[in-house]
Amino acid sequence: MRVFYRNGFHCTGLDMILKESGISRMTLYNHFKSKDELIVAALRRRDEIFRNGLMKFVEGASRDPIDRLYALFEYHEQWFNAEDFKGCMFINASAEYCDPESPARRVSADHKIECTRYIAKLCTDAGLDDPEELAEQINILLEGAIVTAYIQGRTTGNDSTTSDAAQRAQRIFKQLIR
Repeated sequence: MRVFYRNGFHCTGLDMILKESGISRMTLYNHFKSKDELIVAALRRRDEIFRNGLMKFVEGASRDPIDRLYALFEYHEQWFNAEDFKGCMFINASAEYCDPESPARRVSADHKIECTRYIAKLCTDAGLDDPEELAEQINILLEGAIVTAYIQGRTTGNDSTTSDAAQRAQRIFKQLIR
């Protein structure tokens, strides 16, 4: 998972994976029939780690349902500031796998759908109008913040930081719920 995240899916060769993992080619092929199968497993593992971390953070941030929605943006800001932040593994996979029917693309879409469902639950808990539509809007804010943080926040010679993207998205969210 780390090798794919750091180098991308197409640029990662099996030798790189074997070197980092310390396992033999035979062991790898005993568990995965192909590189594509390994990519899908890595994406599924990333989905599990990300969503569990997000939910734990948000639910531990406050008992207040509105504050939990704000915590979504705080979680993202912390993620953006992590030393190894390379954008979203699912956005990256979707960019590399253009065919909407590819397994990597389907797993990526499922991840985004599940994240949006969780946001809709938070909106419902907060008693906000049209929670599904609001969740879609919040998701778009977060997705835009992810891409902006990665592209602009990690580029030298500009005034943006990775935190700016999350903070701007949170300010827009405040306007949405007013």
